[in-house]
Amino acid sequence: MSVTQNKRVLISGAGPVGLIAAYRLACEGVPVTIFEKEDRLLDDPRAATTHPATLEMLSELDLVDDMARLGLICREFRFWDRPTGDLVANFDHELLADETEFPYVIQCEQFKLASLVYERLLTFNHVDILFEHSVIDVTQDENYVTATVSNPDGEHFCTGAYLIGADGGRSVVRKSAQIAFEGFTYPERFVVFTTPFDFQLGRDYCYRNYFADPDEWSNLFKVSGDGPPGLWRAVFPTGIDESDDDVANESAAQGRMQKFFPKTGGYNIVHTNIYVTHQRVAECFAKGRVFLAGDSAHVNNPIGGLGLNCGIHDAMNLTEKLLRVWKGEADLGEMARYDIQRRTTNHEFVQEQTIQNKKRLEAKDPLARAQNLKELSEIASDPARAKKFLLRSSLIASVRRAETLG
Repeated sequence: MSVTQNKRVLISGAGPVGLIAAYRLACEGVPVTIFEKEDRLLDDPRAATTHPATLEMLSELDLVDDMARLGLICREFRFWDRPTGDLVANFDHELLADETEFPYVIQCEQFKLASLVYERLLTFNHVDILFEHSVIDVTQDENYVTATVSNPDGEHFCTGAYLIGADGGRSVVRKSAQIAFEGFTYPERFVVFTTPFDFQLGRDYCYRNYFADPDEWSNLFKVSGDGPPGLWRAVFPTGIDESDDDVANESAAQGRMQKFFPKTGGYNIVHTNIYVTHQRVAECFAKGRVFLAGDSAHVNNPIGGLGLNCGIHDAMNLTEKLLRVWKGEADLGEMARYDIQRRTTNHEFVQEQTIQNKKRLEAKDPLARAQNLKELSEIASDPARAKKFLLRSSLIASVRRAETLG
């Protein structure tokens, strides 16, 4: 069956990036069809940190108050030297109070954000959200784009005016458009253990902590979960040759946690996630009537919490320009600005920072470690340098950089 919806935007993927793009368009009266391969919104623990620059964007959609209600407000993040237990640096977003309305991050799990947007999308008659519908191929000509969609009834064709690929790191949309995904994959994987144990008891940990260790670095974050007391997520690298069972079995999980955060008695580990980590950016984010956003356009390691934020920035930047095209205020060439702005800032900010963050935490050479930690301490101790550091880590600087491009 072929369905023609020429005056409609098609979106592949009902994660937070695809849903936010759909919501921004729907609020302006643009008809949208979303295809999601799963039978529901996913609710597994993934990204949670929402940075100030992203909160500024989401405030335009009136989402921030609900996110704060469902999450945790966090002003600070800290770097630690794990072998000594010393606090190396504390960064306080309050230094950005004269730069942004949101001098803090909100720790709100991405599935909660997706649910907030999904509920709002259900109020629009011109939005269709189709679960168990997988986009398996995309073609386009100068006037339309056609998605081949597989669902329980078979394969169908849907033709629209434009298509947004927000279908993840293995994006079918990106592959169908023959867009290269340039970069590399880390030899080790990352493992996340989630536990309700309260790491603030007897420790000076805030909600976001980064631990440098030449043997095995770690990150430790708090999210609200289903409510008080909340949940903590500990992130570690795995050995190159470790199997899933080597990493996730009860003894191995307890051993990793106790090595890093020793305590009396075992940990109640309520969720374990092991994943491959990449640093890749698509060679272009806009090709004709097809656009990439989120993980379909770029992936990176999670140290710094930049991946989802960058995807939301994609959604907002893309829809801003697509709305101008839709309203006849610009031609399709406008989308080249989306490509240059988002691809450049991903390289200059997200890729650069996340790669550096990992190198900083895992450094093994004693002199390099000492220099890294000394530099962090000196930056945090100097308000001017700390503010500059925060402008980058919060992605405010990347937004300002994008405005100079294209």
